[in-house]
Amino acid sequence: MPKSSKIIATGLYIPKKVVLNKEFVTWGLDTSEEWILERTGIRERHICEDNETTSDLAFYAAQDALKKAALKPEQIDLVIVATSTPDFDGFPSVACQIQSRLGLRPIPAFDLSAACSGFSYALSVANQFIQTGTATHALVIGADALSKIVDWQDRGTCILFGDAAGAVILGPSETGGILYSRLYSDGKEAKILYVENKKIKMEGKAVFKTAINAVLPAIEEALQKTNLKPEDISYFIPHQANKRIIEKIRDHFNFPSAKTLSNIETLGNTSAASIPTVLAECADHFKSGDILLLVGFGAGFTWGVTILIWE
Repeated sequence: MPKSSKIIATGLYIPKKVVLNKEFVTWGLDTSEEWILERTGIRERHICEDNETTSDLAFYAAQDALKKAALKPEQIDLVIVATSTPDFDGFPSVACQIQSRLGLRPIPAFDLSAACSGFSYALSVANQFIQTGTATHALVIGADALSKIVDWQDRGTCILFGDAAGAVILGPSETGGILYSRLYSDGKEAKILYVENKKIKMEGKAVFKTAINAVLPAIEEALQKTNLKPEDISYFIPHQANKRIIEKIRDHFNFPSAKTLSNIETLGNTSAASIPTVLAECADHFKSGDILLLVGFGAGFTWGVTILIWE
């Protein structure tokens, strides 16, 4: 059985519709273009059309990844979709919709709900399928259409979120791939970020504080367990929640700005899609042997750290 799994291809889909910061002002929100950019790092975000769903985003990202991997549909053994915004209220899963639309065999396909940590969770689960020999190629997708559940009159949330999907295909690795993966949760913090009556509710200051207090020791533990120092990390890829959270983590470990990868300025917070969209956008810049540190955190409260060697 393989020691681990590696990313053999990435995929990406971003809706065409763009909402600029200035549009919130025209809608009557008490804000400004400059205030949003300064506080969040977001200049614009993409959102779905009314007839565009999470499964559409996920499907196009999956198609992109399959094409780049040069794999046939019958070579995929597992589909996991990390999402908080499935098409249906309950079931069927987005993953089953993707399995059908891609014409895959009757393989395991399921959704995973861990909010903005979803991709970290899904990557860890898929890695274990491959490590145990249960799967050879896994399609892992982070996809969210949070524009469908934001209150467009709530300045504290609507300016933050965008829609997108990112996908990776994992295959077996004997020499590198995922070196470390650990997941965490703290349900006592459930009410700082949640969905009620199909709308996002958030206590921004509490989320900021909880994220920092959770993520810093988790990264420290990951580095210790893998005998790595901060300077050994080639690229730091955090969840794209807010530029201030990203900068706080980056500065704590002295990760160089050029090695801290972000797309928050153009996509906003895309929840489970944020890490895989960054991976897809930057994949051509990675070289074999690069060490990537992926950090997800979000509602639950949940968080996860992954360290992998790019092959």
